[in-house]
Amino acid sequence: MRILQIVPSLSLVYGGPSQMVLGLSKGLARQGAEVTILTTDANGDRGQAPLDVPLDQAIEQSGYQIRYFRCSPFRRYKFSLGLLRWLHQNIHQYDLAHIHALFSPVSSAAATIARWHHFPYILRPLGTLDPADLQKKKQLKRLYAACLEKPNLAQAAAVHFTSDQEAKVSERFGAVTRDLVMPLGVELPASTPCVDRSQWGIPEGVPVLLFMSRIDPKKGLDLLLPALEQLAVEAVPFQFVLAGANPQDPEYEQQIRSRIQRSSLADRTTITGFVAGEPKTQLLQLADLFVLPSYYENFGIAVAEAMTMGVPVLISDQVHIWPQIAQAEAGWICRCDQTDLTQQLRSALQDPQARLQKGQQAQAYATQHFSWEAIAQSMLAVYQQIQTQSFAGQMHK
Repeated sequence: MRILQIVPSLSLVYGGPSQMVLGLSKGLARQGAEVTILTTDANGDRGQAPLDVPLDQAIEQSGYQIRYFRCSPFRRYKFSLGLLRWLHQNIHQYDLAHIHALFSPVSSAAATIARWHHFPYILRPLGTLDPADLQKKKQLKRLYAACLEKPNLAQAAAVHFTSDQEAKVSERFGAVTRDLVMPLGVELPASTPCVDRSQWGIPEGVPVLLFMSRIDPKKGLDLLLPALEQLAVEAVPFQFVLAGANPQDPEYEQQIRSRIQRSSLADRTTITGFVAGEPKTQLLQLADLFVLPSYYENFGIAVAEAMTMGVPVLISDQVHIWPQIAQAEAGWICRCDQTDLTQQLRSALQDPQARLQKGQQAQAYATQHFSWEAIAQSMLAVYQQIQTQSFAGQMHK
């Protein structure tokens, strides 16, 4: 099969959900699919320089191709007339398009072009249909949905959700959709032997509590920091590692840093900024517990990465893979409530045997369910089924 993956940007600035397109494409290529990613050179909305990449040409990478297009006009909104023009001219050279992100002009326009061509496509919302996310710019999104996203959803061959919970809570604006629930995968570098705690400023003999995600208001740091301050008062031993950044909202990132530096957590916290590659792997190896008390999270790639490394997790019940975590006994689940979070943290930090057992169970679950090879096999089977149905529908007409 010849597959298009369409995503507004692959820049790390926009977090993990966009990056998963690379892992999926690599997995599909290993299964024999011909994959082309269409994307833009967008690299942030705060005046950052665009990605330094060749434009409008096929770049070979890990068995698949990437085509980057200039953001123009409306750079802030990751829009690209060049990408859409290329899609319109070349769409029928492919069998199916997998379009990532709703409420993003280039993705919405790509789905519209596919509709006009009666071409099969799958939409992946990236959490944008969550009621909590829809509250942002609510009236504008309702108008946008009525004009573009409702018809795009209605005509999609499938809507790709990454958990049952995401599918359950997501808004469809009255459209009837075929839902496809399939998790994201993770692929980490090989373990690094003999990681030195001292190079990260982490003392020996205390549990390492790791937050590794974008520093954003939805991630629940306003719950986590007071909870940790309470545990510090109680003299519960731990070292907190805050790994992440937010180039999109540097003011909020600085607020979090300043709060920690002014609090009782100052000498119990290691702030690393954004990490990737070997440093990221090292921190996951050092972690005794991974924490993400988000107010809403359609999947949580960082959670899956921690589990793959054998780290137990403590997440809120608004991280939509929490039922799987609970069923696998791979960690602790809390409400988005400071008192409950404090209690769950206290239990986890004071019970090393439970952490070890839940970490082993987390790794076993992640190995079975978050492998890109298994996910790519399942996704390719879905693509083939959609292609067959689309061909049969065209013959019937």
